[in-house]
Amino acid sequence: MRKAKSPAPSSLKTLVPDQLLCFAIYSTMTGLNKVYRPLLKEMRLTYPQYLVMLVLWDSDQRMVSQIGESLFLDSPTLTPLLKRLEAAGLLTRRRSSSDERQVIVSLTPAGRKLQARAAGIPACIATAMECSMPEIEALNDKLVLMRNALLRNAT
Repeated sequence: MRKAKSPAPSSLKTLVPDQLLCFAIYSTMTGLNKVYRPLLKEMRLTYPQYLVMLVLWDSDQRMVSQIGESLFLDSPTLTPLLKRLEAAGLLTRRRSSSDERQVIVSLTPAGRKLQARAAGIPACIATAMECSMPEIEALNDKLVLMRNALLRNAT
């Protein structure tokens, strides 16, 4: 990974939170969490648990390492989430028969059924953001590019 270059001092106006991109992203996520919280509470999910379910709804029977890569989570963070989702009856975990070091995570029928209840969440978020889906998709594309650049340049 390359070390990010420091900008010339004159390129920074001031170190005021409202003028920093990092704070705009952080505070936007705070707002998103406030909108997500009641929607997910009805499904008895936390936001990180919802992300795990999204990965599995997209492609069931994933290895823990694959889920972690998709969500940028390490195993010590992911394992307790998976245990709680398993205790809730939404997924199962089993060791791979070909490599016992690998754990395969699969949806249960209840986990699959929950997907239908979650289907309306993106529209609720779009409404709360007062944005059209094309606007949200364009913003998402830009943020993904920025995230990937930051990860490439992180030390």
